Amino acid sequence: METVIRVLIIYLFLMVGLRLLGKREFGQMSPLELLTLLIIPEMVSQALVREDFSLTNALVGVSTLFGLTFLTSMLIHRSKRAEELISSAPTVLVHHGKLIADHMNKERVSPDELFNELHKAGFEKLEQVKWAVLESDGQIAIVPEEQQPQRATPGQVQGKPVR
Repeated sequence: METVIRVLIIYLFLMVGLRLLGKREFGQMSPLELLTLLIIPEMVSQALVREDFSLTNALVGVSTLFGLTFLTSMLIHRSKRAEELISSAPTVLVHHGKLIADHMNKERVSPDELFNELHKAGFEKLEQVKWAVLESDGQIAIVPEEQQPQRATPGQVQGKPVR
């Protein structure tokens, strides 16, 4: 039972710590995926190198971790409040071509990082962006401003003059 309690304490400590770091630190991985990947090698390594002669202890620890991960994902799935506490909500960084400095500062996203992502997505100017949103996984999603449709004249097809 001591192993289960230790894993629970480490799990909660790491989950809170990773949540406080913010979503930009994770890239493609969710915090729960990263947490699981960080803890498993630590629990199993002692059993593998025989510093702790109990393979059973390592298996109990990993099983507890898998159980906690499953319960956390179920809690997030069933409770909006739990989802808000454990998973971070997307953050709007750009709204109709205007930077939202408070949000960028809170999430520690520099203008250079944002413009780099805009350029990768094929945008040249901030005014071309309706929304830039920092998603929960740390990626920046970009929604372009809708362009006003040009009226076709009888001599044009898809914006090109007909000869």
